[in-house]
Amino acid sequence: MGATPAWPPRSTPRLFVDAALGAGALTLSGPQAHYLGSVMRMKPGDPVKLFDGRSGEWLAVATDVARRNVTLDVQQQLAPLEHVPDLWLCAAPLKKGRVDWMAEKACELGVARLVPVVTRRTVVDKPNTERLLAHMIEAAEQCGRTAVPQVAEPVKLTALLRDWPAERHLFFADELGGAPAAEAMRATPGPAAILIGPEGGFDDDERAAIRALPEAVPIALGPRILRADTAAAAAIALWMASAGDWR
Repeated sequence: MGATPAWPPRSTPRLFVDAALGAGALTLSGPQAHYLGSVMRMKPGDPVKLFDGRSGEWLAVATDVARRNVTLDVQQQLAPLEHVPDLWLCAAPLKKGRVDWMAEKACELGVARLVPVVTRRTVVDKPNTERLLAHMIEAAEQCGRTAVPQVAEPVKLTALLRDWPAERHLFFADELGGAPAAEAMRATPGPAAILIGPEGGFDDDERAAIRALPEAVPIALGPRILRADTAAAAAIALWMASAGDWR
């Protein structure tokens, strides 16, 4: 007698829904309906996993698959809302492609909030926050997250420092050096943020202003010069390993 197949199967598609989930009927339209009906070729009876960023992950089963709409029966909660480590990524916007990659990896690694920071050497001073959020949602769908990071509106570095919350440490990735990142993060627990500069780095006045902030902790990310998107991913990984949910 063969083993009972796992339900839902590991291949079950997974979607973010911007509406409060609960048991009952749910109709999807637009790109989500197209994805399920035309790309995944879903049929009545097929399962789909849903999450709303508020109530965890839910199992739903298709009851009607039409050209423009897919109706689902939301049946049960599969997992509660994840615990999200209190880490922000404050990063200067990069060129399209690299900033998208940075947003995706920040979501996969578990950040709670992405804050685009405009500096004097920032190449892109008006990032498309809707596109960044879309990339984060797609990353959350693929990596099993049940929460989607917040994406803040762009803020100038001067305003960021002026309004910085006193209870949050700011780990400043300074290309001129600082304490070894892992050691500094282990020694400074609590709510945190990582500050990553633009491709050209911070200028001297900006660096001095950051270091003057009482909550700033200058850190070094090893002996090699890292691109800004690589530095962001490396710093987040180090924080998650020492102070976040990788412990």
